[in-house]
Amino acid sequence: MDTKVGSVDGVAKPVSNDVGGLPSATCHTLSPSTVACSSDATLGRHLARRLVQLGVTDVFAVPGDFNLTLLDHLIAEPGLRLIGCCNELNAGYAADGYARSRGVGACVVTFTVGGLSVLNAIAGAYSENLPLICIVGGPNTNDFGTNRILHHTIGLPDFSQEVRCFQTVTCYQAVVNNLENAHELLDTAISTAMKDSKPVYISISCNLPAIPHPTFSRDPVPFFLSPRLSNQMGLDAAVEAAAEFLNKAVKPVMVGGPKIRVQCEEELKKAIETATNEKSDCLCFIDVVVHKDDTSKELLEWGSRVSAANSRPPNPQ
Repeated sequence: MDTKVGSVDGVAKPVSNDVGGLPSATCHTLSPSTVACSSDATLGRHLARRLVQLGVTDVFAVPGDFNLTLLDHLIAEPGLRLIGCCNELNAGYAADGYARSRGVGACVVTFTVGGLSVLNAIAGAYSENLPLICIVGGPNTNDFGTNRILHHTIGLPDFSQEVRCFQTVTCYQAVVNNLENAHELLDTAISTAMKDSKPVYISISCNLPAIPHPTFSRDPVPFFLSPRLSNQMGLDAAVEAAAEFLNKAVKPVMVGGPKIRVQCEEELKKAIETATNEKSDCLCFIDVVVHKDDTSKELLEWGSRVSAANSRPPNPQ
C-alpha cells in the first residue's frame, strides 16, 4: 500500500510561499518563472471534473472547516450533487452503497474528527472490494512541521495519525499539501482505486483547492482502464446455491413498506399470508420477537467459543 505526500522528498513540509495570501487569479509557480493560467485551473475544479468523468454524480459529505473550500468547488460543478449527511459514518456507508450500484463512490469529510469517524465504512468497502474515494480536508500547508496542535484532533502535533489509520484499509494514500505534484497524486489515487477496486484516501490541505496552477489548466485526460467483467457462470451458480440453501432452511428468517410485529407462531402465519397476498405489491418487514433462549445449538456453541476467545487474559509481561 502506497502513501504519497505533497512534497518532493516524501516528507510533509509547508509550502515555502504564503499560499493562503495569493489572490484567486494568481497562478502558483511551477518553476522559478511565473506561468500564466486560468483562474479556474484549480485543484478543486480538477477533482470535481475527475469525479464526473468517472460517472460519479453524487458525493456524500459532512462539512467541516478544513473541507469547506473544496466543497465549494464540488458544488460549483454542474455534473455533481452534494449530499449532506448527518455524520461521517453515514456518508461512508452511503458512498459504499453508491459504489455497489454505480461502480464507484465518493465521500468528503474533515480532518481527524471526520476521518476517524468514517474509517469503519472505508474498512467495509475494502473488504468488499469497492472502489471508494475518501477525500479529507486537511490542515493548512503552513501548519505542517510547526509542532502546532489543531482543533478536532487527538491533541498531538503529529498530523500523520489519520493517514496511518487508513493505510491498512485503503490501497493508496495521497497527502496533498503541495500544488507541484497535486495533479499526479490525485490522478494516481483515483486510477488506483478503479484499477484495484479498493478504497483510496486523499487528504487535501484546506488552503489549496482554490489556487490556480498550470497543471490544472486543461481538462483531465480520460482514464483508460480495462473493464472489470463479471463471471456470469459463477454468479449464476452462487444465486442457485443461495436459493437452494434458503429453500432447505428449517427456520428461515424473513425480514423484508409495512412493518408487522409478531410474537407467536399464529401471528407469524398471518403476517406471512398478509405479505404474500394483499401486500404482495410492496416491501413488507416482519419483526419477529423471540425469546433470548430460542436459538439453535450451533449458534449457542459459536457464542461460547467467541466468548472464550474474547475473555482470554493478557499474557504475562
